Amino acid sequence: MAEIIDLNPYFEDEPDIQAMNAKQLRTCLKALKERIAEMDEREPKNMESEEYEDWAEAHEELEDAVDEILERMDELK
Repeated sequence: MAEIIDLNPYFEDEPDIQAMNAKQLRTCLKALKERIAEMDEREPKNMESEEYEDWAEAHEELEDAVDEILERMDELK
């Protein structure tokens, strides 16, 4: 049975990255990186399984959010 991955608060009420200041961006970035690390530890072994597909999709969403934050941080420099 696939594990349900709780992406809250990152994707249910997706933060407005454009409205965040540098400190808020750093805090969100840290939390996202921690969540990615947690997910990496629980990566499903069977790459052909539905569980892996769900994991990969959620992992990619987190990585996309990290990229958005890094881009926004560059804009603020």
